[in-house]
Amino acid sequence: MSSYPIWNKITACVYKGAKSYGVRKTGDVEVLVGTSASNSHNFVSHSVTHRKFENGDRSFHFYVDGNCIKKGFLKKGSSSLEIQK
Repeated sequence: MSSYPIWNKITACVYKGAKSYGVRKTGDVEVLVGTSASNSHNFVSHSVTHRKFENGDRSFHFYVDGNCIKKGFLKKGSSSLEIQK
């Protein structure tokens, strides 16, 4: 987990356990709904971004359909994330 600033943990009925993967800068997810792979339609998209500043601080932004709904800031050396909505 330490090599990726963004870590996604997925729990779904098709898996016996949780699945996870890491992201370095931007993770985009498109959610499609319908009755099959050939009959699916865009429903929602979300993304998480990570930026590291020259002073070592980091910012994280969470977007739904292109709208930023939550921001997090992690100061260099800090172990707590400051959340802003």
